[in-house]
Amino acid sequence: MSNLVLVEDAEGIRTIRFNRPEKKNAITRAMYSAAAEALETGDSEKSIKVFVITGTDGIFTAGNDMVDFMERPPHVGGGDVPPVERFMRALIGAEKPVIAAVDGLAIGIGVTLLMHCDIVYASNRSTFKTPFVDLALAPEFGSSQLFPQMFGHAVAAELLLLGNVWGADRAYQTGLVNGTTPPEALMDMVMGAARNLAAKAPGSLRAAKKLMKRPPEDIHERIKHEGGLFNEMLRSPEFAEAASAFMERRKPDFSQFG
Repeated sequence: MSNLVLVEDAEGIRTIRFNRPEKKNAITRAMYSAAAEALETGDSEKSIKVFVITGTDGIFTAGNDMVDFMERPPHVGGGDVPPVERFMRALIGAEKPVIAAVDGLAIGIGVTLLMHCDIVYASNRSTFKTPFVDLALAPEFGSSQLFPQMFGHAVAAELLLLGNVWGADRAYQTGLVNGTTPPEALMDMVMGAARNLAAKAPGSLRAAKKLMKRPPEDIHERIKHEGGLFNEMLRSPEFAEAASAFMERRKPDFSQFG
């Protein structure tokens, strides 16, 4: 199983790679469990600062493995937590930044999961499709709410109702992805951003991400909450290092913090 989901740690970055190209990286229950464990353990490990989720050359993921899926269809929100829900909970709840690197095919949950990443980069040969209605199914994992919020109802309907295929340009225009690049430059772009994040104050990153994930609220309440965190972090060792580095005209070193 370790060969189907590859996990590599380097420079404070945990890369989680779907590695089943002969099946278009279709995800099985066991693969979901392995990816979930990689996120869960990485979120609690001080040395891990950033996650990268990716696939193989020309294939991000074709979504669920239909044979595996039909053997035990998941009841998300039911009693026992199925592996796909465990993975998505780990992704949605990750305190550390998550970057997705999409090269080529992204179908179904391969698109849905992107909404729950912080940054998404794609190669210019990537394609995106959510065929839920085409399969006589319903949207999943918040896509019926988040896609209209992100794109507006009419644009979201292209994906969720029509099941249109989006190319990389359309994905970039709508904001589904942050940037596109030729395939050979994709991982350089992704790892450059990941190293940038890994060098920042981890406590500050977690706080900023948590704030961005909060439900909408009265702006004065948000300002009050931000102010409390700001004041608390002024007394943190991370800020002390940042302030010292500024005064000493050097780059701060946050490697000691987790």
